[in-house]
This record gives sequence, C-alpha cells and structure tokens, in this order.
Amino acid sequence: MSQKTQSRRHAQPTSRSALLVALAATTALLVAGCASAGTAGTAGNAGNATGGGSAGSAAPVKVGLLYSRTGPLAAYGKQYEEAFKVGLAYATGGTGKVDGHEIQVTEQDDTGDPATAVADAKDLIGKGATIIAGTTDSGIALQLAPLAAQNKVLYIAGPAATDAVTGINTYTFRSGRESYQDIAAAGSFVGDPQGKRVLVLSQNSAFGQANVAAVKAVLGAKGATVSSVLAPPGATDLTPFAQQVKAAKPDLVYVAWAGSTAPQLWTALDQQGVVGSTKVVTGLAGTASYPVFGSAGDKVDFLAHYFPGAGGGNPVETAMLNGITKAGGTPDLFSPDGFTAAQMIVRAVQGSATDTSAMVKSLEGWSFAGPEGQEQVRAADHALLQPMFQATLTGTGAAAKPVLTATIGSDKVAPPAKTTAG
Repeated sequence: MSQKTQSRRHAQPTSRSALLVALAATTALLVAGCASAGTAGTAGNAGNATGGGSAGSAAPVKVGLLYSRTGPLAAYGKQYEEAFKVGLAYATGGTGKVDGHEIQVTEQDDTGDPATAVADAKDLIGKGATIIAGTTDSGIALQLAPLAAQNKVLYIAGPAATDAVTGINTYTFRSGRESYQDIAAAGSFVGDPQGKRVLVLSQNSAFGQANVAAVKAVLGAKGATVSSVLAPPGATDLTPFAQQVKAAKPDLVYVAWAGSTAPQLWTALDQQGVVGSTKVVTGLAGTASYPVFGSAGDKVDFLAHYFPGAGGGNPVETAMLNGITKAGGTPDLFSPDGFTAAQMIVRAVQGSATDTSAMVKSLEGWSFAGPEGQEQVRAADHALLQPMFQATLTGTGAAAKPVLTATIGSDKVAPPAKTTAG
C-alpha cells in the first residue's frame, strides 16, 4: 500500500462538539466541478480472495482518505487514520492489494471544515479516486455524500453520527454507528421505555436542543415521557440545574454535555444525590474524558459505541488492538470506524476494481466480523447494524477505566429502515 499525505487549508475550521449524538440538520447544494469517475470499464478479475490475482498487470485502485489531522476533531481523526492503516493490512493479508490491484491511499486533512473537505474530495476524484472514506464531522459527511452521488464514486463515511447519512443515496455507506443507535442504547438501561419518565440534561444551545429532539423521536416514540433541563451554555454554577433534575424524579437522566464545565456538572450531580438515586446515563467518549467524572464515575451508566476490550477480545478486535499498538498508536473510541472502513473497501474492490455499481452491490447486505462483533450492512439503506455496549467506570483520575457490563445486540438498537434516495 502506498500512501501520500497532502494537507491544504481552504478555510478556517469550524468549532463543533465532539460528544455523541450531535445531529446535523442541513445539507448543501454542491456542484461537482470535476469529471465523472467510478464507472469506467466493466468488472475486472474480482474474486473473493484478497491479495490474489496477477500482481504486475492490474491497475491500482485509488482511495481518498479524508480525516481531521488538524482542527477541533484532530484527536478523533488520528484514531480513525491509525486504525484504517491497520485494517487495510489486516483485510489484504498484509499485501495492500486485492486481486492484484494495489490499494493506493491518498490522505487529506479536512481540518474539520466542510469547505476544505469538499475541495479536497473534488481534487481526489479529479485525480482518479473512485472511493472516498472518512470524516468525523456530520456536517462534512452530509456534503460529501451528494458529491459522491454526482460523481458516481463510493463514499464510506467515518465516525460522523448523523442519522441523515443513512439512506442519503446509493453510493454512500457508513463505517460506524449513528445517533439513533446511541439513544436506543441509552434507553436500554430502563428496559421497555413505555410509561417511563426520561429527562435530558444538556445546555440551551443547538446541540442541547438537538439532543432533546432526538430523545423524543426515539424514546418518546416508544412511549416514554420526555422532559428536559437546559442550562445556559456559559453557566458555571450548575447546582441549581442538578437540583431541578432531582426534583423531577425521572426514571432515567440522559446527559449530553459539551464543553469545559463537565467536571462541575458531574460534581453537582454527585453532591445533589442525583447519581446513585436514579439511572444517569451518558455516552462514553474517548480515554481522555474518563477523569472528568471524578468520584461520580462508578455511579454513572455509560452507553458505549466502543472502548478497547468491548468486543470481548474477539479475533478481529485483537488484531486491531495489536496492530495499532505495534505501530505506536493508542486504540480508542473511533478505532473501529477506521478499521471497518478498510474492511469495507476491500470487500467493495472484491466486487469490482472499476465499476462503482458492482462495489455497491458487493457491500449491500454484507455480514462480517468486525472489531465490535458481528456487523451487517443493511441492503435497504446502508445502515451499519452493530452491537452497542453498556459500561461503568472503575477508578478515578488517570486510573479510571471502563468495564463492560452488557452487550446490546444489533437488533435491539437498529434504526428504522429508510428508502434510499437515488
């Protein structure tokens, strides 16, 4: 596998929340501005074995990898990129080739900015990339997806969680979970949501309001009564809001908090007796966030998309963890998204190295062993059906670490099927 690293800045990166369940709401009208790619020729010598075929005669498959090397989501981008390299080596048996076709990866820094990402994607497609993968940012994914459809190239979105990516068009897939799966996993802590009181604790901002709307859409639709306590984004004394939560006596408190006041929030919830007296659930972010919970950590229930070890040490997870560590990286929250993207690309090229439609057909309905367990690409709308996890934290400060308490089957958190757009 040959790799080139290019980085350009077309605009200043936008500031976005890195917490789970952030929902993007708008798409942009795009003009492709480059030649159509991905449909030239017909299906070549594509078989089911990776790394086979005639090594000197097969044309390379060009892949563009877009991730945040810099910008507000750079830490997540690093996790994705490191795992992608390991996943490609794993899926090709260390050859970097599929049926003799070398997978040539060109990396670009999206900087967390949609304008930069779109410009980079256009450049990559113009230079012959027939597959685009990546981005943590939901707003970027929602702009890259239409661009892929316009140019008939395969797009595999990265950790971007917005539900709107699912079913957006024929050419777009995803290598990670989506917001619906996060919230459905949160609801699993109270069993059947029917008749339960669910309170969303967040900030009175677009981020907080989007989380309230999402919980109403998922758990409210299943019979839960959903209310909210929204604090001003600049509030530092969070005791009054913790008191409001306690007075509401909810069956479940779903916390979606962004920003530097998280330690004050968890301290207030602990001091006011909220944690420990009812189910308090939040998303488990990366390892850097573990100390934030302080002494409240072992009283909080965490829904988890992934943390190292969540897959139970299955063979694929073990290969991912060992590969990242051997390369000098650190496995974390979004490692599976990069690793799985590489698995999906290899699967697509097995379908065809030149025909995007054949790549799409190869992925639709595909069931495979991933780092988190058994996963499936739903044929109807390209949702990635995967298990989710329940966890708790043990220890405090630098010693805090997650412990798996339950695995939630993919069928229990599967989003409703959509009709894929053209």
